[in-house]
Amino acid sequence: MSTQAPDLVDFAEITEIELRVLRRMKEYTLGDHGSVFHGTGVDFVGLRDWQAGDRMSSIDWPQSTLTNFTPMVIREYEQPGTAPIVVVADQSPSTRCGTTGTPIAAGVARAMATIGLSAVYFQDMFGIITFDKGFARMAALRPRVGRGHVIHCLDAYQGRVGMEEVKTGQRLATTIGGHLRRTTLLPVISDFLFEDAAERIAEIAELNSVHDVVLVMIDSAFAFDLPDVSAGWVSAFDVETGETRLMSRRELRNLSARVRAWQDDLERQAHDRDIDVLRLDVDPERSLPALLEFVMVRRLRKS
Repeated sequence: MSTQAPDLVDFAEITEIELRVLRRMKEYTLGDHGSVFHGTGVDFVGLRDWQAGDRMSSIDWPQSTLTNFTPMVIREYEQPGTAPIVVVADQSPSTRCGTTGTPIAAGVARAMATIGLSAVYFQDMFGIITFDKGFARMAALRPRVGRGHVIHCLDAYQGRVGMEEVKTGQRLATTIGGHLRRTTLLPVISDFLFEDAAERIAEIAELNSVHDVVLVMIDSAFAFDLPDVSAGWVSAFDVETGETRLMSRRELRNLSARVRAWQDDLERQAHDRDIDVLRLDVDPERSLPALLEFVMVRRLRKS
């Protein structure tokens, strides 16, 4: 019997997201908009092994013959008019919690897939930095171009692919900034339900002077909207700290409202620091249109 956890975003969902991204992006690029292409063309970045999803046109056939096509070799290019996209994604154990079979992490993964597949359309480089326990531990995959790398990043977020460890410094802004080699679009995707979230947002705001930082906040109040219980007292277990707390039935009923108020307050603090915040529902029918609109606005900023 398989013990592998179910996919947060399966192949069918990725395909559906990709089709909707392509349809919406074509509407955008065929419309009246500023050019997103600048400079003299493309620059050669380097060679790498072929990955599923890479285009046939990107294969370096002469170099591949030297390896006897095991593996095939891909030539990577970089367009001067583009900027890398690096998603900072919450991988905390608490994001695997939820209700009705929908974990909070599913919202994080869908947001990552949508942003990544839109980057593929514009030939932008895409990478990820994951964190857990309030940025205590971090890991990363360097930005690359291509659909195959986006799928690779999604597998890494779900714990199926090894990642490069990011050494954490005293300040979060220094740690993340030191990992970025050039000006980057930096969506930070989380529910921000950790104790020092306000302080972490303040540190992330320091990156906004160089990079394009946006908070993508997953509305996780649904995960705390629990059914009524007959017991007067309920024992709650924290999956991250391992602590147990006894709470009354009234406190249990108010959990969802407290989470919503917490996120509302963090959103106000982020706006006060001139950081844009995108609130997302875990329902893909509600979140995907908002994400696509976000991507288009960011493309206009880069024009």
